[in-house]
Amino acid sequence: MLLLCIVYLTGCGGMQSVLDPAGKEASTLAELFWVLFAGAVVLWLLVNGLFFYVTRLNTRSMSRRLAEALIIGGGIVFPTVVLAGLLSYGLMMMPEQREAGDDLVLKVTGEQWWWRVEYWPKGADQPIVSANEIRLPLNQRTEVKLTAAKVIHSFWIPALAGKMDMFPLRETRLALEPQRVGTFRGQCAEFCGESHARMAFKAVVMPEDEFDAWLEQQAAPAQPPADELAERGLAVFQAQGCGACHSVRGTPASGRVGPDLTHVGGRETLAAGTLPVTQDAFVRWLSETKHIKPGVKMPSYDMLSREELNALGHYLEGLR
Repeated sequence: MLLLCIVYLTGCGGMQSVLDPAGKEASTLAELFWVLFAGAVVLWLLVNGLFFYVTRLNTRSMSRRLAEALIIGGGIVFPTVVLAGLLSYGLMMMPEQREAGDDLVLKVTGEQWWWRVEYWPKGADQPIVSANEIRLPLNQRTEVKLTAAKVIHSFWIPALAGKMDMFPLRETRLALEPQRVGTFRGQCAEFCGESHARMAFKAVVMPEDEFDAWLEQQAAPAQPPADELAERGLAVFQAQGCGACHSVRGTPASGRVGPDLTHVGGRETLAAGTLPVTQDAFVRWLSETKHIKPGVKMPSYDMLSREELNALGHYLEGLR
């Protein structure tokens, strides 16, 4: 049994663990978990200890008054007091969890099955658009506004904060204050359709100066093709009408059906946490889209030649 517990405890760390908090909200929730767990253990020990005492250690008959006192005191009064105390302790944490900063606001929209991300710096009149990952400044409180396009999703980064549901035509809010630099895994925690299991994202926490530089770079238009192969890839991108669904700022592509691709090559993952960002992964995604992510709206471009796919993948991988 001890060995089994040790094996299970090895899963309590890493980029997606609620018991290895890297943010203020997650630390508060981890503290709440341990307090509630301790309260549950105390209740379990007392109730079962009392049961063991009267059924194994002291089996003689007792008076009606003593029996009623044990039932009412141990079975009603004591659990009520303990649970009320634990509930009050948890409720006292809620106001602080809802406090939001005003230097940066993120708007995240749950799509099928990817994440539309908009950064709104303080005083900005238009957002900086990205997709399928979020980046946050260290030790800065950021408000995250959440909504959904068609079906309910749930936004969850276990190491940074608790989960929050996302509803169509409704806005919910969450505050994030990361306290450790690193890359953490987020996911949709509400079943949302065929590719629910393939709807993840990375949350990257950066020092504030690095984040400011990154955000400034994200606001810039896409870099022009760096070589002949990338130029051919851009031509394939335009000829296939990809700009009807995707935006690449600095080019005629201005679609909003799918993710913004302006800096797609600089992201941590491709297809919402499904593939790495490499030229080969882009080629695989373009040619096997429906197989990799069932139900996705994007068609597979398996009718393109290998040379065209390589050129297109090279162009997209270079959008950094």
